[in-house]
Amino acid sequence: MSSTQGQKVAVITGASQGIGAGLVAAYRKLGYGVVATSRSIGDAGDPEIVTVRGDIADADTAERVINAALERFGRIDTLVNNAGVFIAKPFTDYTDEEYDLATGINLAGFFHLTRRALPHLLATGAGHIVTITTSLVDNANSNVPSVLASLTKGGLSSATKSLAIEYASRGVRVNAVAPGVIKTPMHPVETHAALAGLHPVGRMGETSDIVDAVVYLESAPFVTGEILHVDGGQNAGH
Repeated sequence: MSSTQGQKVAVITGASQGIGAGLVAAYRKLGYGVVATSRSIGDAGDPEIVTVRGDIADADTAERVINAALERFGRIDTLVNNAGVFIAKPFTDYTDEEYDLATGINLAGFFHLTRRALPHLLATGAGHIVTITTSLVDNANSNVPSVLASLTKGGLSSATKSLAIEYASRGVRVNAVAPGVIKTPMHPVETHAALAGLHPVGRMGETSDIVDAVVYLESAPFVTGEILHVDGGQNAGH
């Protein structure tokens, strides 16, 4: 089944909770058809949302997501690489399994899906890729040792700029949002006070802060290669 004439389509990863669920709702509000994927996602109960359950680190999941988008809507306009894993611990405490997990979701997930989506984004003449990274890539913090995040999400920041330039003359924009610590199910309530203190503004961010940033980038045709920090001032200093 093809999409309604002119209806745009967004593919969103890590879509079952937190920022991802907020992004699904936001893109639906913009009138987009949505293909939403995560390991635990269920049926959306909305004919304009197709859900695909799978591990984004697996190339087969990327293949199924792209096929689902084309089968249901016939096009892809935007890809939001939101799925990610964040593990903070001293460098020598990381395990081989944690390395595989972080590189699998953060890097392989980005690579497999973005590579498969790009030909379809090019076909629309105005495609858009947005990746969620972390502010810690640009401002390491001794209170939050997180080399695996820097190793993987830092790669995504660089790839964002590289892809933006590679495709700048071909109608595809590529941007990233670099959040501070956001109130999501990932962070237990008892940690909130300590996490709030990591931000110069003295509080954590809300899911809506990140969603609003992505929506801004979606509507900004002259913005590409941008790493938009939504981090309560962390990027400016402490």
